[in-house]
Amino acid sequence: MPKIVDPEARRLAIAEAVFRVIRRDGLDQASLRAVAEEAGLAIGSVRHYFASHEELIVFAMRTLTRRTAARIVVRADQLLGDTAPGSESSLEQTTDLLGELLPLDETRRAEAEVWLAFSAAARIRPELAAEIAQLHAGTRALTRRSLAEAEKRGSLREGLDLDLEAERLAALLDGLTLGGISQPDRVKPDLMRAVVRRHLETLRRRPLSNS
Repeated sequence: MPKIVDPEARRLAIAEAVFRVIRRDGLDQASLRAVAEEAGLAIGSVRHYFASHEELIVFAMRTLTRRTAARIVVRADQLLGDTAPGSESSLEQTTDLLGELLPLDETRRAEAEVWLAFSAAARIRPELAAEIAQLHAGTRALTRRSLAEAEKRGSLREGLDLDLEAERLAALLDGLTLGGISQPDRVKPDLMRAVVRRHLETLRRRPLSNS
């Protein structure tokens, strides 16, 4: 009997091959042929699922967006629950949540490396721009929600512009991500977490002493 192939599983496997090629060789080298070889498929098999290289790359971006978003939604629901206002645990939980966007382990480092490649390419590749815009919107939605939850608990200083602070926090995360990928020996996970934690402390009604 011929082998039954799950089309969606095959498309996801090809997207994974795209990610590996990008991390190893860069986005410019992620041609249909290179991706087919990485996935262990004939190029005709890849063309069966993706009509063009553009369609393949956009699908890969969307796959990464959805995967990251799904993980963050679960973490947000877990960590932004009922916590005592101003408590040490609430500060650590918010730091943990925002850390989902930072290259703190191999999984998140791989995601960040691929996203940086996509972001750089989006400047001259219009088909990527909408996906990158969605990524940035998601980051800012997460920082806004984190601050709104802290305000609801009475943890933030009065008079803060939450939209502005959400943008500032997102910019901090973007910068740490770039540093963590481009200078991993200097911008290490412990340093990234410490920077985020210290920034959050400056927004609190009663900043906690550094421990």
